[in-house]
Amino acid sequence: MASQMTEMLKGTLEGIVLSIVSHRPAYGYDITARLREQGFSDLAEGTVYALLVRVEQRGFVDVEKVPSEKGPPRKVYSINAQGREQLEDFWRTWSFLAERIEQLHDSSNDQGDSA
Repeated sequence: MASQMTEMLKGTLEGIVLSIVSHRPAYGYDITARLREQGFSDLAEGTVYALLVRVEQRGFVDVEKVPSEKGPPRKVYSINAQGREQLEDFWRTWSFLAERIEQLHDSSNDQGDSA
């Protein structure tokens, strides 16, 4: 199941991360911790950092460097207008797919009941 979860997560992680930073600005480790709190315990930090680079390059987030007590400044990510549009599109697409998948699931259960 872990392999299937990883594959499905690849297509949705950007939207999930945008959703997290839409609630409040966060830095990479904080985002990873929030994901783990939500049950994504196998998620590698490197995966999140690579995704943050992509959403920054695509212009979906604003980045502010904030001094850190330990080490170099932290990059704090916050969603911007373009990111909000992308997030809205993600949720529309997610809703569409979730409805279709649920219909397929229900219909396969119905067929199983009558067999």
